[in-house]
Amino acid sequence: MTPEISPARRNIELKAHLPDLAAARQVARRVATRDGGVLEQVDTYFPCDSGRLKLREINGQRAELIWYVRPDGERERPSNYRIVAVPDAAATKELLTAALGCRAVVRKHRELFWHENVRIHLDTVDGLGTFLEFEAVLDAVDVRAGEDPRRATSDEHKATERLAWLREQFAIQPDQLIANSYGDRLAT
Repeated sequence: MTPEISPARRNIELKAHLPDLAAARQVARRVATRDGGVLEQVDTYFPCDSGRLKLREINGQRAELIWYVRPDGERERPSNYRIVAVPDAAATKELLTAALGCRAVVRKHRELFWHENVRIHLDTVDGLGTFLEFEAVLDAVDVRAGEDPRRATSDEHKATERLAWLREQFAIQPDQLIANSYGDRLAT
């Protein structure tokens, strides 16, 4: 069986430090249009000449290889990405580590909520703390990963407006915004 590579996808994202996880959880429950559950994730980042490459293991049950290109910045920003399901995470991790090396391993507990087409992540990251992340899903969605096709929009302006509204709801201050990935933060 040949792994299926996802079509090119696009998100608009925003990430911030989260000083009060319990308060953020209350806001998330209030604004959520759907609860996405809890995910235990291990992301292994590999050196990559263009963008970022990571193997994501989810709840110890499934894995995905994700390649994405996203500029660093403390504002909402686009992320272009591709995903392929990985049937054997251990062997894939061993092979990629032997071929490329390992930049960082990120272990996180993620609470997932949806507001329309925006994924709201409340992340507790080992060694870094707690974070809030918004991902406005544009265009294609991954139905196999439980994403609802009705949640996508191709309108970047509408997605940016939703992120601004959510930023207000969670009272995110400018000094809370972070510019890079968890992998970058752990690698430095």
